[in-house]
Amino acid sequence: MTTSNLSYPIGEYKPRESVSKEQKVKWIQALEEVPAKLKQAVEGMTDSQLDTPYRDGGWTVRQVVHHLADSHMNSYIRFKLCLTEETPAIRPYDEKAWSELKDSKTADPSGSLALLQALHGRWTALLRTLTDKQFQRGFYHPDSKEIITLENALGLYVWHSHHHLAHITELTKRMGWS
Repeated sequence: MTTSNLSYPIGEYKPRESVSKEQKVKWIQALEEVPAKLKQAVEGMTDSQLDTPYRDGGWTVRQVVHHLADSHMNSYIRFKLCLTEETPAIRPYDEKAWSELKDSKTADPSGSLALLQALHGRWTALLRTLTDKQFQRGFYHPDSKEIITLENALGLYVWHSHHHLAHITELTKRMGWS
């Protein structure tokens, strides 16, 4: 696998011009399934395996699990802000710096796995109540200087989940752990 494929094993995210109601239903279902798939991907891994980076210069499996929890907590809050405020400016965070914190590098992933299970339960419960008009609401991202609609944010976080799951599953295959 090339370095590019190791960085983006499922390709880069491309927002859609429009998203059908059926696509949103599929994305919500996919988001709901992520915690179980992630748990299955790391189940039985040793500390040595958890501390293996998915590529040279990349995060370890442990860091990826904790990153997903950190990132998806931020996203859930962004969704709630967007639904209760008019085009809020979101607060970016330095995900690389967060991944270097001691908890991201050493904590047992079970806490983040449990957090993701609960978080995705709440998040998908919320998403299933949204109207098409609510999915068109957006937040302003100061880094990209664009307004991102909730329907595109949903697509992005489904991609994000599968992107990092692929980092772990591809590493597992390459290392012969499965």
